[in-house]
Amino acid sequence: MRAVVQRVSQACVSVEGRAIGKIERGLLILLGAAQNDGLKDVQYMRDKTAHLRVFPDHEGRMNLSLIDIAGSALVVPQFTLLGDGRKGRRPNYMKAAAPDDALNLYRQYVKELRGMEIHVETGQFGAMMEVSLVNDGPITLLLDSRKQF
Repeated sequence: MRAVVQRVSQACVSVEGRAIGKIERGLLILLGAAQNDGLKDVQYMRDKTAHLRVFPDHEGRMNLSLIDIAGSALVVPQFTLLGDGRKGRRPNYMKAAAPDDALNLYRQYVKELRGMEIHVETGQFGAMMEVSLVNDGPITLLLDSRKQF
């Protein structure tokens, strides 16, 4: 699994002009699933995103996690994170998980975050979405469950 994680002061995802997910302080997580991803990838991403110390403590140091600040997560499915643009001008998405598999992994990831008592809002799998955010910092990180060692 791959994720782009952004610390935000607010974020919103809309479909057809209607807001379907909105958070205040927390993380916007754009999430993509690869072929052969499974529960271990979901759990790695859950632990990584929930415990990333990217929020400032009382001294202004990035020492606090999403859990520490009781922040929210807006999780938006994004298969294009698995795109390979090295050859030609059109990205190749052959490494992305099949839609049914990706949807199941996405749902499992959201369920796992909620199981950690994190407030989670979501995008809509397979829909054209508009995402707006105020990146706080800016803090943006790239995570890949296959690059954990």
